[in-house]
Amino acid sequence: MKQSFYRLFIELTNNRLTSGFLRRFSTSRLSKVLIKPYIKAFNLNMEESENTSFPTLHALFTRELKKNARPIDAGESEIACPVDGVLESCGKIEKDIKFVVKGKTYSIIEMLGSKEMADKYDEGYYMVLYLSPSHYHRIHSPIEGEIISQFELGAKSYPVNKAGLTYGKDPLSKNFRIISEVLNTENNKHIAMIKVGAMFVNTIVVTAKQKLIKKGEEVGYFSFGSTVVLLFEANSFTPDEKLQSGQPIRVGQKLGKLH
Repeated sequence: MKQSFYRLFIELTNNRLTSGFLRRFSTSRLSKVLIKPYIKAFNLNMEESENTSFPTLHALFTRELKKNARPIDAGESEIACPVDGVLESCGKIEKDIKFVVKGKTYSIIEMLGSKEMADKYDEGYYMVLYLSPSHYHRIHSPIEGEIISQFELGAKSYPVNKAGLTYGKDPLSKNFRIISEVLNTENNKHIAMIKVGAMFVNTIVVTAKQKLIKKGEEVGYFSFGSTVVLLFEANSFTPDEKLQSGQPIRVGQKLGKLH
């Protein structure tokens, strides 16, 4: 009953009219009146922000940080966390190329759009990194390598917070998303980074236009809180033993080791 009510409410409110209104409002000068209340409500650390004055709420959402605010702590053969957020879920990808989050089974074939691409990650490892509206919204590269493919899938987006993952209809594999597949130049292994759009302000902007990317380099940003899913090939990644589901994470933090 709760799941049915939740999905009905989301369907009634998540449409082009409401999404368009929120997008226009957040990028308009009118939204400036909400900046100070927003900073206070979400307890944003403005001391690490490159700018402290913003013309719109969207400018605050997509703020850049000072140069040394997020040092890259991950070593040469380690994965650097690409976003600030929460490690929502992580674990081994099952033999049939699936994984489970909040009791829901996600097909990597559906998430990536093809079995050929998904087969690379059979029995590999996954991480789901959730960004709330309080987090820094820019996305950075977890490794040094070559972007061998980048494409969009999906259209509408549904919430990717805990309620969305619990009651929603498979948002990680159905939401609008931009998929980047990177070939690590050190061990010749593939890593998929799926940037999943959030409800209403469904915008993901790619800022890295080049093929070769460095670890920690900015590759894009979300216009609102959202989610990044990382996929690793089998026997290519060992997660940091200190990591636990539900813990806060930061850009540059060591997530594990490539081998």
